[in-house]
Amino acid sequence: DEVKALPEGPGKELVAKVCIDCHTSGTFRKMRLNEDEWWDKVGDMVDRGAKADEKQQAGIVAYLARNFGRDAKVNMNAAPLSELIVVLSFTVDESKALVAYRTDHGAFRDWNDVLKVPGVDTKKVEAQKDKMAF
Repeated sequence: DEVKALPEGPGKELVAKVCIDCHTSGTFRKMRLNEDEWWDKVGDMVDRGAKADEKQQAGIVAYLARNFGRDAKVNMNAAPLSELIVVLSFTVDESKALVAYRTDHGAFRDWNDVLKVPGVDTKKVEAQKDKMAF
């Protein structure tokens, strides 16, 4: 479920209500925009018909910037394939292996757990470990 995959926090319900009807969470999970860029993106969506007043837009922007901003970490236990590929530079096959592993073995506790996934480049995991959240 798209809404369940979103990180908890203020603004989640707004994003679910205003954005998820037209977009999957993968659309914005991989964008990694700064706050000004999120304002531009949300403003564009409102211009195209999304229903959100200024206060709601501010809540959406704050949520997106906090969870999917330039410095936001990738939740390795919830990230879809597109986010693993675009943000962490894993290949399609590596990303599929990561999703399958967490489905079969449960949540990753830390980046060392990611090293256990067959078919994933350990050097890539080590290089991206600071961008991962668990």
